[in-house]
This record gives sequence, C-alpha cells and structure tokens, in this order.
Amino acid sequence: MSRTEQLRVCQQRGALTKLRRVTGLGAIALLLSGCSASQHVSQGEPAVKSSSLRESQPFSRLAPSTYTPDDWPQALNADVYLPDGPADTLRPAALVVHGGGWRNRTPEDMQGIAEQLAGQGYVAVNIEHRFAPEYRFPSQLHDLQQAMAWIHANADEWQVDTNRIVGVGFSSGAHLVSLLALAGVEGPLAEPYGGTQSRLAAVLAGGLPSDLLKFDDGPLVVDFIGGTRAEETEAYRLASPAWQITPQAPPFFLFHGKWDQLVPVDHATDFYQALQVNNIESELYLQRWRGHFASFLLRGGAIDAGIAFLNRQVNP
Repeated sequence: MSRTEQLRVCQQRGALTKLRRVTGLGAIALLLSGCSASQHVSQGEPAVKSSSLRESQPFSRLAPSTYTPDDWPQALNADVYLPDGPADTLRPAALVVHGGGWRNRTPEDMQGIAEQLAGQGYVAVNIEHRFAPEYRFPSQLHDLQQAMAWIHANADEWQVDTNRIVGVGFSSGAHLVSLLALAGVEGPLAEPYGGTQSRLAAVLAGGLPSDLLKFDDGPLVVDFIGGTRAEETEAYRLASPAWQITPQAPPFFLFHGKWDQLVPVDHATDFYQALQVNNIESELYLQRWRGHFASFLLRGGAIDAGIAFLNRQVNP
C-alpha cells in the first residue's frame, strides 16, 4: 500500500476555539507555522467518530503529589485528575507527559489535555520529569517508569484498571511515552525500574521525534544523550522509538504538523509506516500549515481524534 493510500483525509474542526495559552510560545508558534487566522484547515486521518467521544463528565483535581521514591535523585510531582463516577467501577488512566526538548517546560502545558482526558473518564496523571543536561538518558524514562509504578500503587484508591493505562505526550513528551510503550517493559531499558507495570495499552503522540539519528548534532539531543551521534551511536538507537518497534507494540495515534521544521514530518510518516509493516493498529493525523509549536497550540481536532482513538482501544 502506498503512503498516499495509507494516509486518509479529514478536516480539523474548531482549532481556534481550542487554543490554549502556553507562556512565551504563542506568537513564536504562529510565526513559525506560517499560518494566518483564516488558514487552520488540517489534513489528517479519520474524522472523529461521534460514538467514540462522549459529553465531558465532571472531575476533580487533586493537590500535586510527589510520585517518586524518597531516595530518588530529584523529587518529582504529578497532578492527578479523577473523574466522577460510581465507587465500584474501574476506569482507564492516562500518563500525560509535557514537551520541552527534555530540558524545560512544566505539566501546566498539558493541563488542557489532562482535563479533556478526565472529562472522557480517564484518571489523568500529568507528571514532571528530570531535565537534561543535568540528567541524561535514560533518566527521564526511569521517571516515567516510576510514575507507572505509582499509578499501580494507587490503582485501588483511584479505581484504575491497570490493564487500561495509556500514554499521552507532545514533542519530547511524546518521545518518552513512546519509548516507554515500546521498550519499557522488556529489554535493556526495562531494568531496573520497568517491567510489566510499565505496560501501556495505547499511545497518543504529537510532534514525535521518533528517530534521534535523523537530527544533526544540535545541543538538545546531544545534551539529552550525552554525546554526538558518532560518539554515542548505540545510545541514539536505544533512545529512538523508531528503532524499538516490534509486533508487540500497542496501538498508536500520531499527529504532526506538515510544516514542522524542528521535528520534520518524516519522523511521523516513517514511524507510521513502520507500525503498519508490523501490523500495529495506528493512525496518522497530518496538520496542514502547522509548524512544531502551532501543531500543539492549534491542536483541536487532532486531540479530539486522538482521544477518540484511545477510547476505541480501552472502551472507557
């Protein structure tokens, strides 16, 4: 099947009404994307199926809590959003991870998405993680594995079905949840904090840097890995979700700006094709006229379609 045949088309609706503030990035995003206010038509995968999204339900937000062990190198917090519902009903959960080039930003960036997930019935766990260059790969993956252990430890109190935990992230956050999904359960990255409790049922990843070997030796990736591609080739492969795909991978929903210059769109299209080759259920939503930041800020229909995809996987 050709790439054109694989990529189905839909329109993103209401992107501007979903615009959320991300401090200091709004104006930059619009400039990088080359969009005007009248040009937010997106090309993507399937239109959102009405049966896959339900009316948003009430939820509550817990006070930030530390999810890492007492002896962890840095204490890390998470915001937890609990949907209202019957006391005897298990529900899915979502591990939510922000972007920022592995070196900055906060969970506040993902608050809107966490609230959408909670409104759809997910226990949304929106986490901090350690930053490069002080902490290098795989430290951030270890943080996510600890977050998964924390969700499992609180599953009874939060009424979480631990077989229905999904991962949601954007940019470097998408990289981390994808790596967790593909390499956090078995293999060299599963030790010492991973294993079966790190298993994800599905992934929603936006602006995913899927193959770190595709980047020039710029400071973001070099600081994250701790060396250049020539110096740390095996580490680059190990840290690249595209190099970790197996037929056992969970379902993936990908969205990506077609004008993305920071993480070029072939990171998404090549990754999607590799998932298809391995018969992994997956969808790719390409956003027209979006650079990297605008694909997040003007994400409206992409996130709606992505959450609908997650709903079809875990049936909340």
